[in-house]
Amino acid sequence: MQDTALTLLPPALAIAIAIWRKNAILALISGLFLCFLLLENWNPLTAGVQSLAEVAQVFSSTSNAQIITFSLLIGALVELMNRSGAVQGFIESLSRLSLVKTKRQATLLPTIVGTSIFTDTNLSMFTAGMASQKLFDQHGISRAKLAFLLDSTCAPISVLFLINGWGAYLLGLLDGYNLEDPTGVLLGTLSYNFYAIIAVMLAYYTAYSGKVYGPMANSESMVVPAQSTEQVKTAKARVMWIPMLSLLAITLTLLWVTGDGDIRRGSGSFSVFIAIVSSLVMLIIMIFGYKLLTLKELSQGFIKGIGNMLPAVTILVLSFAFGDAIKGLGTGTYVSSLITSDFPLILIAPLIFLAAAIMAFSTGTSWGTFALLIPIAIPIALETGMPVPFLVGAVLSGGIFGDHSSPISDSTVVASIASGCDHFEHVKTQLPYTIFAAMLTIIGFFIVGAML
Repeated sequence: MQDTALTLLPPALAIAIAIWRKNAILALISGLFLCFLLLENWNPLTAGVQSLAEVAQVFSSTSNAQIITFSLLIGALVELMNRSGAVQGFIESLSRLSLVKTKRQATLLPTIVGTSIFTDTNLSMFTAGMASQKLFDQHGISRAKLAFLLDSTCAPISVLFLINGWGAYLLGLLDGYNLEDPTGVLLGTLSYNFYAIIAVMLAYYTAYSGKVYGPMANSESMVVPAQSTEQVKTAKARVMWIPMLSLLAITLTLLWVTGDGDIRRGSGSFSVFIAIVSSLVMLIIMIFGYKLLTLKELSQGFIKGIGNMLPAVTILVLSFAFGDAIKGLGTGTYVSSLITSDFPLILIAPLIFLAAAIMAFSTGTSWGTFALLIPIAIPIALETGMPVPFLVGAVLSGGIFGDHSSPISDSTVVASIASGCDHFEHVKTQLPYTIFAAMLTIIGFFIVGAML
């Protein structure tokens, strides 16, 4: 099967359905089923059974189980922080510090906060957005600019500071290729993730300089007063930042311990699993210690937080299963065999970036894009001798572009909500920046490709 063009059908079908239906779950299920239709000689019954078995097989891996558990528990952590008033307390502590006195300081605040809270994208944007809305209104800064700063320090930061679910997820996708050092490969993508780097640089440039271009310069966003929410409870700021700092510190410590002193070789899935459990226990102890929630309220929040993550975790599980299936089918091997010594290697990374960018923009999901294209990029790298981190970095860059730019991306929607900006105005004013960053990214891949 590895020597035929039929191996291209499952990812092609998945991409087509994702673009058509705007549904990553349906796309992954369809692609997975088609993989086993091909492997089982077009027997639909056997293909269905094997598809279910492949999904079940995901849970047999300790590493996968730890990553899935981490993803569910991070939802519980975020929900409990909100319900207990920890987030509100953190926001009010920022206000009491009175560090923001100028327009430049007002725009730097959400940029810095968004960069600092990289363990969860939604928590990052809501915290930075809620802390900045009134300040932006006071200084006459448009909400469109706030939305842009929030969005640019969300997915781009999450994929650069990989001590989070993104890092655990990507480690899972890198498994199974006999890579000598998967963690090292993942860290190696940081220097090649040109789009994420450029996006963050543009955010800081915009915040520091105060300059805006394109539609954002003519933005007529209404300055909407911060709306009151049902969450009126306020806790001490430490209830938020102690568990968050602990999550980071424990993860880094365990990476160092499990890697025998080399953080790159540590067990990422084990480290984040132990870190999230420890941080969650610490948060619960503080909630009871300060009497912020009753046992019933805590239980409800815990369950709701996990429920909030179920759609993302479903994509996560299907991504693992689909990635394993197309590896078994040999899609990546076949695609890599098409690239002969006559194929210009300088074009590979830009083409991979464009494929990932189009898919992620059309579907609004970077994780589904990673699941489809990383299993193709790695065999190409191994076949051509190009650095694996370079081509994986091209996939990550394209996926982040789509996540950052797409009007149907959850992060784009959350950025609009967290800033109080009209959603389509946010998309309209941000798009010229993301396209500019994408153009610079393509140039960067051409330059590096020419040097290899």
